[in-house]
Amino acid sequence: MAKFKAAVVQASSGPDTAATIDKAVDLIAQCGARGATVAVFPEAFVGGYPKGASFDIAIGVRTPEGRDEFREYYDRSITVPGPETGRLGEATRKAGLFAAIGVIERDGGTLYCTIVFLGPDGQYQGKHRKLMPTAAERLCWGFGDGSTLTTVPTPWGKLGAVICWENYMPLLRTAMYAQDISIYCAPTADDRDSWVSTMQHVALEGRCFVLSACQYMLRSAFQPHTHNRITDESDAVLMRGGSMIIDPLGRIVAGPDFSGETILVAELDTDDRARGKFDFDVVGHYARADVFRLAVEDRPMVAVAPVARKINGQGTMAAADTAPAQRTE
Repeated sequence: MAKFKAAVVQASSGPDTAATIDKAVDLIAQCGARGATVAVFPEAFVGGYPKGASFDIAIGVRTPEGRDEFREYYDRSITVPGPETGRLGEATRKAGLFAAIGVIERDGGTLYCTIVFLGPDGQYQGKHRKLMPTAAERLCWGFGDGSTLTTVPTPWGKLGAVICWENYMPLLRTAMYAQDISIYCAPTADDRDSWVSTMQHVALEGRCFVLSACQYMLRSAFQPHTHNRITDESDAVLMRGGSMIIDPLGRIVAGPDFSGETILVAELDTDDRARGKFDFDVVGHYARADVFRLAVEDRPMVAVAPVARKINGQGTMAAADTAPAQRTE
């Protein structure tokens, strides 16, 4: 199956989580109706990207108003997997496609910017948590770890996701290339003109298909009870899109689109990966492993883990190997 159709969804979150899930279900159906077998949604689509929010924080200062704004944002988040991913999975099953969907994930008291992977059988296939929230994103999101540098198999090669400015982390990109990623999803909130050249660079460097999805968001789609430091004009554009699809030789085959909400669809030929790797394989014949090596810590980093201990003096209780450790190669 050398060729397949990929779709990139450029749309804003709904006014609340239930409405956003309904919107996502409809958009997945539209992707399937257009023949797509892979669909990518923007960063923080479910839960919302809080562009312009500050949660009323200054260094050394929090306010009751800011805490309540965060509480409302927290209430929009979802558990992964959970009821919402179940509904989205049912939509991918009906449409017969793989999907990578940006969500705000709630785990205990912490929120994560996460990409959820769903299969054409409707099953949850894994997730990727953003390793490095950018700038003020650290006010509301936690940090992922190497255990979710995830790829999932598809008939057209491995599919994975790198979120927004994670794409400026060379070692993270290399860790993804080392998994032989074929469909490189790049959900983002970066709508600048310069993002195009970043995505072309990634496609050329990894010799992979790059599917970048960004929201087209008006102020009216922002959290209604959260102060926005950019504007309070309801028809002002907070995020202008710029979604695109790029092939392994860096050629733009769809987008960038700044016109409004849309779905970009392109037919892609997986043989282009081999054609591209003829002269450049970043983790293969072009890697110079005798000079450079990358060690990746891929175990979950947990704050609390059991340790081995004696039980009534009669032996030990084993602990899972989840504690941080140095790994060398």
